[in-house]
Amino acid sequence: MSDIGLPARRSAIYLLDQIMGEGKLMAEVIGAGALDRLDPADRARAQRLATETLRGMERVDRILQRHLQKYPPLTVRNALRIGTYELCQGEAAHGVVNAMVSIISRHKRYGHLKGLVNAVLRKVADKGPDQWPTLRTPRLPKWLRSPLVAAWGAEAVGGMETAFFAATPLDLTPKTDGAAVAKATGGTLLPTGSVRLTDAGQVSALSGFTSGDWWVQDAAAAVPARVLDAQPGEAVLDLCAAPGGKTMQLAATGADVTAVDISAGRMERVSQNLVRTGLNATTQVADAFDITGQFDAILLDAPCSATGTIRRHPDLPFAKDGSEFGALMELQARMIDHALTLLKPGGRLVFCTCSLLPDEGEVQVDEALERHPDLAVDRTALDRPGIDLAWITQEGGLRLRPDMWAEHGHMDGFYIACLRKTG
Repeated sequence: MSDIGLPARRSAIYLLDQIMGEGKLMAEVIGAGALDRLDPADRARAQRLATETLRGMERVDRILQRHLQKYPPLTVRNALRIGTYELCQGEAAHGVVNAMVSIISRHKRYGHLKGLVNAVLRKVADKGPDQWPTLRTPRLPKWLRSPLVAAWGAEAVGGMETAFFAATPLDLTPKTDGAAVAKATGGTLLPTGSVRLTDAGQVSALSGFTSGDWWVQDAAAAVPARVLDAQPGEAVLDLCAAPGGKTMQLAATGADVTAVDISAGRMERVSQNLVRTGLNATTQVADAFDITGQFDAILLDAPCSATGTIRRHPDLPFAKDGSEFGALMELQARMIDHALTLLKPGGRLVFCTCSLLPDEGEVQVDEALERHPDLAVDRTALDRPGIDLAWITQEGGLRLRPDMWAEHGHMDGFYIACLRKTG
């Protein structure tokens, strides 16, 4: 048979194997070269197939369970999963079934299971497309859903799951004129100043990309730099800066920005984005704990569980199990303490995490206030355009969740607080 469609599908299966079998994030697998041999179209297709299958995993598995007496090996199961997703989205049955049978038949270990793949997918092709829309919105795995329900309630988590299952729009942060960027790109200007596109197409082909009028950044991720409100001439430190969206926001204010990240590869991307946008910042590849000096303002986007970004990264709940989150929380506390040693008296620190877990947000700030008597929450910093009063938390931070902003197409989850050094 023809090999049309096989490279992308084979690579999509490999991505799922690495995510669900090896606990690796998709970005990590792709960064290691998993898709390098594919042409651009197949590369995009493989990533899309894996991403959307993960997004609808509960529905996919519920349909497959009706046709399996026991689960086959992971690679075969992932081939069935991707095939089921494609069939339920209306792909031609003969193309999907033949492709998956061909891929498994060529597998050194599982070639003998090609008959199973053929039989199961033909049954899915018969009834799966009608069953798909009748199934509930896919739920998060229990290891993550349970603590989120405990923190925010079942209704809110249900809203988050709706956001995770929906198509994710593309957000842009304008360098200067948001209204002009919205007009040029056909996007919508959001209340906080970001521009949202629902059908962006190729990003580099959008008006204003080459001239550096904007950069891609989720609307929620753009809020911390706005809360910091850097001023021209201020010495500002951006810790854990990559991929650089917040660095560019800070640089656009005219502040004297130093951007630090431990990853040389990721920092190269920051430098490239600064060149494209014509913005200036000092970039430094270093461990945050090795940084010295004194700064007027610091933005600390601390390493975290990234649970707030699942709408854009549906692989996370399947690659992780929460076992490493405790170490991340300890690191966050240490980073807050170190950042405060770099802050001038009267200076301000914006601490933020793209997490939905209170232990990586509200709790961190409560505990930091206990450790540092000369620290206070600056609630006035939250008086920024588009900030909803309902987002402000008891201790004076902002809690953004994916179930919020449903009328605008939702947002990532974030926690943001502005802390001022009073001594």
